[in-house]
Amino acid sequence: MKNRSSLAILFVIVFVDLLGFGMVIPVMPLYAKALGASEAWTGLLSTGYSAMQFVFAPIWGRLSDRVGRRPVLLVSIFMTAAAFLVYGLAGSFAVLLASRLFAGAATANIAIARAFVADVTPPEGRARGMGLIGAAFGLGFVLGPAAGSALSHVSISAPGLAAAALALLNGVAAWIVLPEPEQRTVRAEASRNRFTAFFHEMGRPGIRRVILVYFLSVLAFSAMEATYAFLAKERYGLDQARVGLLFAYIGVIVVVVQGGLIGRLTRRFGEKPLLVAGVALQAVALAALPFAGTVAGLALATAPLAVGSGLSQPSLSSLLSRFARADEQGGTLGIGESAAAFGRIIGPETGTWTFGRWSQAFPYVGGAALMALAALVSATVRTAGDEAASPLPAQEA
Repeated sequence: MKNRSSLAILFVIVFVDLLGFGMVIPVMPLYAKALGASEAWTGLLSTGYSAMQFVFAPIWGRLSDRVGRRPVLLVSIFMTAAAFLVYGLAGSFAVLLASRLFAGAATANIAIARAFVADVTPPEGRARGMGLIGAAFGLGFVLGPAAGSALSHVSISAPGLAAAALALLNGVAAWIVLPEPEQRTVRAEASRNRFTAFFHEMGRPGIRRVILVYFLSVLAFSAMEATYAFLAKERYGLDQARVGLLFAYIGVIVVVVQGGLIGRLTRRFGEKPLLVAGVALQAVALAALPFAGTVAGLALATAPLAVGSGLSQPSLSSLLSRFARADEQGGTLGIGESAAAFGRIIGPETGTWTFGRWSQAFPYVGGAALMALAALVSATVRTAGDEAASPLPAQEA
């Protein structure tokens, strides 16, 4: 019962965190242009954010392994509040960019949230816990942009100031109610060289393959995200409002899968089959999106993309957690988040460039090929009896 309570608290914390993040997304390019930035420079706001996550996700994760999940998570939340405050008060593009870089470093804390889940759930229930974190993400992305768009009618900086207040309240609430996981294991030699620990983990085939699937799937998905609005407008004639509804449609499906179905499906089939099925579904959907023909066809092709994402993401996190030592959960999951951030750095740029220069279909057909490769790699991941991965240090593979 206590573990369920901890998961519920963590769900609310992550949801509020992502709600604030989602509030600034719709108006951020307009805010940058109002501060004098060109369209080319506005891309740095997203690329720089992901680059900082790439660097800091393993650092936050390893720090939480050493000093505890709760204190590191609290620090990152208050840092997020400070970043949003600077964002809302920015008087120049340079300050706005600095706020996004700082926010990227602060919000690289998802590895801590996932490690927290690993600490308070048994292996057989881990995918469900990871799915709850994913559902909190999805809800934040569904509701945040709508709230941000409404606040932008007050002023262009209002979403940032509101997100800062929300993050501050989130930090205070977490300070009061969030416990430190009792099950967290700390190794006596936890202060040993971090690079040695990194190469030790990456030397294990199970972890390497899951990290590769993380990177490939996020690379393909983020290229789709960056061009989906263009495809919907130019090929299917949809306006911005209807494109927003399609993104909300994706988010709702992901929330339903991760928040309600993933636990039962994992108990019946296991993480690996769900991972393979999830990335395969995304491959089929990506290949179909440019050739759907009608708006109804586009919506129909989008559904398996959302279902596949809902299946694959918690399965990836759960598998990576299972391969990690109990005292290296944060660091190993941080490496996974870093791989995902690297995919988000490359994916949008390659997607938009090939969409405009080569073919509108290229980011989707290319993404389908990457997802198919990810499915093949997923099928080779050795689980349970093969890899003998255990959450207990004494049974390390």
